[in-house]
Amino acid sequence: MQTGLAFPNISPEVFSISLFGFDFALRWYALAYIAGIVIGWRIAVAAVRRARLWHDDSPAITPDQLENLLTWIIVGIIGGGRLGYVLFYRPAYYFANPLEIPILWEGGMSFHGGFIGVVLAILIFARRQNIPLGGAADTIALAATPAILLGRLANFVNAELWGRPTTLPWGVIFPGEAAQMCPGVTGLCARHPSQLYEAGLEGLLLGGILILMAFRWGGLKRPWLLSGTFFAGYGLARFLIEFVRQPDAQFITPGNPLGLAFHIDGWGLTMGQTLTLPMIIVGLLVIWHASRKGPRAT
Repeated sequence: MQTGLAFPNISPEVFSISLFGFDFALRWYALAYIAGIVIGWRIAVAAVRRARLWHDDSPAITPDQLENLLTWIIVGIIGGGRLGYVLFYRPAYYFANPLEIPILWEGGMSFHGGFIGVVLAILIFARRQNIPLGGAADTIALAATPAILLGRLANFVNAELWGRPTTLPWGVIFPGEAAQMCPGVTGLCARHPSQLYEAGLEGLLLGGILILMAFRWGGLKRPWLLSGTFFAGYGLARFLIEFVRQPDAQFITPGNPLGLAFHIDGWGLTMGQTLTLPMIIVGLLVIWHASRKGPRAT
């Protein structure tokens, strides 16, 4: 029998009201992303208002442009995140049920899809506004981690995206039939709180490094350095956490209990690792490029 920590009794809803026969609820998940985006935006504004942090004391983007870019970013997160989930994780189901693709409130978002959406939003906006692409990308990289941190904490509150079964003392006994379906386990099943691992590594640690780079270590004077650090840092953290993160159910079969998306003779990568590996490679190349060019890079 496994032992573990009891899941805290926290409702996924901040509050709910009933109007005209309909129930309306504010969920911690939605509040987390709203708060994360606002915090990240304020960090970015603080950076662009400090001209001394940038090459030639000239910020790559103005506060007004940053506010307009925020709208594009939100669209990229929502649109890219949803389409990424549809294409990367459940294409057969959604191709057979296309009318369910816009039903966001039932869950189903992909970080990697949202990331692609944000990249496209930055590319289009920077081109239209004649903004240096590296500076715009660095600004958004600096602002991204608060939403990741709070979003992963909300995943924990929602008791979703939990990890694989574990006997470690900090394993959490998540509620729900799916969380308790652990082959070979008698009694309650404790799992890795992988959402908290991600919040700590992808949000808190990576965010702290990026803030120090921007405000203390002159990182914004080297275009693309913060972006490359974000790519590589997030990618490495997610790649490692995937070893203890429960894969999506559609990848688990009797012959593939680890839920590997691509494998040969039991060795392979999960879908999260497959999508994250290019981020690590690109991030390291971008860091090398930014460091080689030095503070006067354009």
